[in-house]
This record gives sequence, C-alpha cells and structure tokens, in this order.
Amino acid sequence: MESHMLFTWMLLCILLRQSATQNPAPEGVLNCCEGDVLFLLDSSGSVSAYEHSRMLTFLSELLLPFSLGEDQVRIGLLQVGTRPRLEFGFGTHSTQSGLQRALENTKPLRGDTNTVEALRMAKEWVLRPGTADGAREGLPRMLVWLTDGVKPGDVIGPMAELQEEGVAVLVVSTGHGNYQVLRQVVTPPVESHLYFVDIDDMSIITEDLRDAIIEIIRAERINIRDVSTNSATLQWRPVLSGLAGYYEIHFGPLPTGGGGDGGTGTGTSPSTGGSDFQRLTPSADSSTARLTGLKPDTTYTATLTPKSNEQEFNKLSVTFKTKPEVLSPAVVTVSESGQTSIRVSWGPSQPEMVASYYIEYSALPRGKLHAVTVGRTQNSTLLTNLQPDTTYLVTVSARHTSGTEKAMSVKVCTEEVTPALADLQLTTVGSDSVQVDWKSSVGSLRGYWLTWEAQESSVTGQRSSLYLPPDSLSTRLTHLPPETRVCVSPIYRTARGEGLCCTAQFHSDALSYGFQS
Repeated sequence: MESHMLFTWMLLCILLRQSATQNPAPEGVLNCCEGDVLFLLDSSGSVSAYEHSRMLTFLSELLLPFSLGEDQVRIGLLQVGTRPRLEFGFGTHSTQSGLQRALENTKPLRGDTNTVEALRMAKEWVLRPGTADGAREGLPRMLVWLTDGVKPGDVIGPMAELQEEGVAVLVVSTGHGNYQVLRQVVTPPVESHLYFVDIDDMSIITEDLRDAIIEIIRAERINIRDVSTNSATLQWRPVLSGLAGYYEIHFGPLPTGGGGDGGTGTGTSPSTGGSDFQRLTPSADSSTARLTGLKPDTTYTATLTPKSNEQEFNKLSVTFKTKPEVLSPAVVTVSESGQTSIRVSWGPSQPEMVASYYIEYSALPRGKLHAVTVGRTQNSTLLTNLQPDTTYLVTVSARHTSGTEKAMSVKVCTEEVTPALADLQLTTVGSDSVQVDWKSSVGSLRGYWLTWEAQESSVTGQRSSLYLPPDSLSTRLTHLPPETRVCVSPIYRTARGEGLCCTAQFHSDALSYGFQS
C-alpha cells in the first residue's frame, strides 16, 4: 500500500514538472520601459508562510517579461515587519535569473506590520534620487504595495508625501477591508491602480497590473530639445547600438488639423510626399540629429524609424512647435558695472540673422553721444572712459541681414568714486582719553563713521560706534579702556569708503565708554 502511494506521488511530481516546463515564459517586453519600481511586501505575522510564498510567486510572474539594467527597468524589494528590511536595492539585479533567484530565496520577517517605518525608509533612502543605490534622477519612480490589508497603520500621510515627490503608488490587497484607506493612497486612476484579489487568484490580475506599470514607466525614446525659430534637435535612445543598420528620419510641417504641439509618442509616419518634408539617415550609433531649415512659429512632426535586418523596431514620432521669430535685441542688461566702465549684454543671440550690432551711449541729460560697432557673434561689449556716479542712456541696435533694424534702450549707472581716508592720528590725552584727527580725500562725503573697541581680552566685545557730519575732522573719545582700537571710515552716497584704524595705548582701569567733540 505504501509503495503504491509512493509511486503515485512520484508520478504526480513528474507530471507537474512536465506541465511547468511546457508553459513557456512570457515574451520579453524589450525596449519598452525605463524606471525604478520598489515593491513593498507585507511579510509580518499576519501573513502566513503560504500567503507570503504566493505573493512572491506572483511577483516572479509579474516581473519576468521586463528587461532589467541601468538603461531599462530596475527592481527593489522592501519587506514589512517589526523592523522593515530592504531585501535588495535597485542596483542589485540586472538580469532576470538573478532577480528570480532572489525572489525565490526571500524569507518572511514576521512581527508587527510596521508599514509607516517601511515607507519612511522608502522615501528617505530607496526612492530618493542621489542616495547610494537609490532611484535615478529624472526617471519614473513607482511604489507597488502588496498587503493583506490587516492593520496597515497610518499610511495616508506618508503615501501622500511620496506622491508629492513624484512617486506613483499602486496597491494590491489580498484582504477586502480598508477600501477607503487604500483608495486614498493610490495614484489616480483608482480603477487601474488598486486591486483586491484572493491570495489564490492573484494570477488573474498579473497582466492588468503589468500593463499599469508599463503605462507609467514606458520610456519616452524620442524627444525634441534646443528648439529655436528655425531649428531643433531630435534625440532618441540608440536602440541600434551594436546592430547593423541606420535610422531614417522624416520631418516637415504638421498638416492642418493634424494635432497639437510639443507632444511625444509613438505612431505612424505622416505622408512624406510634400516638398516641405525632409529626410535624414543617421548611422546606427547616432542618438541625435539636428533638424534645420524650419519656419518660425510652426508645428512640425518628425518620425524616426530604426532600420535593421537583424531586428524589427517600431516607428516613433514627435510633434513640436518652433519658437516665434523674435528679433534681437529683445533684452538688454548690465552684467558688470564700475566707476568708469559698464558691460552691456543683449539677447537673443542670432548670428545667422544679424550682420552687426551698433551701440550708442551718452550721459544724461545732455552728454556727448558715443558709438561703437561690434560683430554679429558678440552679445556684449564693455563701455569705457565713463564718468563716475553718472546715469547713461545706452541703445543697442541690431542690423539684420534681411535689412530690418531693431533697437532697445536701457538706463545704466556707473559707480560712485569713494576715496579712502587719507590720514588718521591718535593723541592720548591723560590716562583714558584720546584725540582723534583725520584727513579725507575730496569726494561727495555724507559723513564719517567711527568705531572703537577694547583690545584686552577681559573687556573685548564692548564695541561702540558714532556718526559725525562731513565737516568734522576730529573728535575726542574719553573713558576708554587701557588699549583701544579706533577706526574711521568715510561715508558716501552709495557706499562706505575704505577707512583707517589705529590703537590708542594708555594705562587705565576705566571700562565706561564716551566721547567728546
């Protein structure tokens, strides 16, 4: 009897193994996605060993089709228990075989369901760009939470903080409670990002959840940058690297009613029969192409088709709008200002449209007019031999190759001359007073600023100051400490000039401060 049961059990195992080997693995989802996905797995005491095993099997099937790696999808696993633990981070597994082995060897933590602490770890460490083994900058980030729904804790606040930082949140619950809580923590739309399923039926949501993940982390493999009035750069991920072939690019004005501007996506190429459409064929190792000869303020479409006999790729298309024609100068600014010189800058830079720039400047209200001409590649010039503390009117005119001229004016000011103090003398008077005398250079003086401070360590920090009118050239300070440093600085309309300092030395125990004019 026992031998018959043993034979039956062995036969069943063989049949199950054959059945498993006959089920092909899902077809690889190649070149579809790029992003970092962190799975938050409840493995506390409320989850049985069987349920934990079923969740890991579900994750294994869910992730099997994804291409892993630095420029593809990266997976992390954070388990929830009394002390949450990061089983592996985003940079750990770059192959499916390594990921599958890691999932198979993952053991439950048990203990309390400390989801709040796990979310803190996810926010401050795993999903934060720039941290060691953390998420990548500028790519989609996602948290997929697998829970039995038992006492999840106060997760609404931490989940909201993750979403505020750009993390998409999806939830799979094997329990049917806490619906109101879970619907608040997922990223909209709720119907495709929140799943309630029995532990034995998790496989029925595998495809839907995978599609939801792909929708969020689908790689934008073609985009437009550096758009100007007559050109733009098309950029794409080099899917032909290492393969024989080339890229075919068609671009031209979008037909009337053909769509919006600025979007990206996949699609079929528009008709290329019109004379306005151009064709480029970059090599297989290219990842950018400059589109030129465009018209200002016009919506264009560009289609990229990777061509290779070794593998078939989808066409990718993008629409964008060139910038309106803005003739330089549209902005004139002062980038540097001195007492006798000013650097004037202007933009936008349009060397292909401008023949030269003509700069006129004169002191207001009726100063002599000066002028200088600079080349079309310059976007600034230094005006010299100016008068200090003077307002100038500067006019920048562009002479365009089309014959058009455009000018823009701006008022600028040179800095005031602030001569330094010419001389400073201290004469001790008695045991605790000093006579302060100084000389100042000629200038638009507004007064003098005096400061004095004890130098001895026992009284340091007792600093005093005094303002005196511009016609003052001396004052007397009394009741000073034995060693006092005195400084005098000239004050001008816009700034304080460079001052001088001297130390008065005499013998006194007085600590009170005072002055006498």
